[in-house]
Amino acid sequence: MATHSAINTLIELATKDSDEAAKRLGMAIRACEEAEQKLALLLQYRDDYAARCQSDLSAGLTAAGYHNFRVFLEKLDSAIAGQREVIREAQKLADKARSVWQECERKRMSFGALDNRAKKQAQQYETRRDQKLTDEHATRKTLYKR
Repeated sequence: MATHSAINTLIELATKDSDEAAKRLGMAIRACEEAEQKLALLLQYRDDYAARCQSDLSAGLTAAGYHNFRVFLEKLDSAIAGQREVIREAQKLADKARSVWQECERKRMSFGALDNRAKKQAQQYETRRDQKLTDEHATRKTLYKR
């Protein structure tokens, strides 16, 4: 019975580890999604700003104004490149968190399988013992009748 208790303790610990890993995975996925949303906003802002630049060019833009547009677009492009790097790092962290969670789940499921196997073996032992007692009882009953 001590082994059964140890397996239960291991299952509880593995479940706790798996739950914590799942929480970390959820936070990593959320961070990745937030970074992607920021990139989408930056891209939208850049497109809007470029369109505004085009309309101002059509209307007649000074050289200084055009220079300011170009400098600002370069800064936006730099921010977009930086945000793409943030997304790559966030995806790496999410992939790592996913791997950790999967490993925790494998461990938890392995302990569960061991527990099920032990319970099945105990049940088979009990069934055989009960059958043996029933057979002995039937044999004694038959001997007493003679």
